[in-house]
Amino acid sequence: MRSLSAQQIVRVWEIGQGQHFLDRALTLLTVACPEQSATALASLSVGQRDAYLLRLRELTFGDKFTSVAPCPHCGERLESNLNVSDFRIVDLQPPPPLEQSPEYQCRIAEFELRFRLPNSWDLAAIVGQRNVMQAKSLLEQRCLLEASLNGRSLTYDQLPVEVIQQLGMQLTECDPQAEILLNFKCPACEHTWNLLFDIVTFFWTELTAQAKRLVREVHMLARFYGWREADILAMTTARRQLYLSLCT
Repeated sequence: MRSLSAQQIVRVWEIGQGQHFLDRALTLLTVACPEQSATALASLSVGQRDAYLLRLRELTFGDKFTSVAPCPHCGERLESNLNVSDFRIVDLQPPPPLEQSPEYQCRIAEFELRFRLPNSWDLAAIVGQRNVMQAKSLLEQRCLLEASLNGRSLTYDQLPVEVIQQLGMQLTECDPQAEILLNFKCPACEHTWNLLFDIVTFFWTELTAQAKRLVREVHMLARFYGWREADILAMTTARRQLYLSLCT
């Protein structure tokens, strides 16, 4: 994996304008990991995908970032200085061969289950689902590879509700990087709450701001010196800023 260059930031942002956030995540990774196929990256578990994105964010923009969240109770804005490394739960692993995707097994009561972890293909399959419970059910059905009771094969619909609930918990426990919760306490009203940290949305928001900043810099330098966009973006940040300071 390599950091995104100025040219790549602008290009990825341009491509992503017409993409769903799931595709934006994969666009980022395919640019940063040219040694990996798009299919392999899409087959990463959601947690592994997010681990890749965290590492890419760290390489591109650094370890530190600021989080701003309004209190849902009184509206007070809370600002926190955080580190990307604080969110890393699992080690970054290369995508396994597609024919060797990791599988997991568990025993719930008398039921034997074999399953895999949700990936980008699975998330894409539930995008159109507006009912949260139906989306969750479809995701679990896709990830359940085999279920049996006393040697008799069962389908997802034949499993008791308690077993399905445990399956959902197993999917979460086996892929901890997929769900990162931030804990907040409002200093004004002392209200406490949790907020899901979405690295895809967070990273894309930062990348959008940087891409627009770079385009403005290109506009100014091209207008002042007549240079090409490619040449301006190929400059180091320090040199580009120096030329910008001379545009008076």
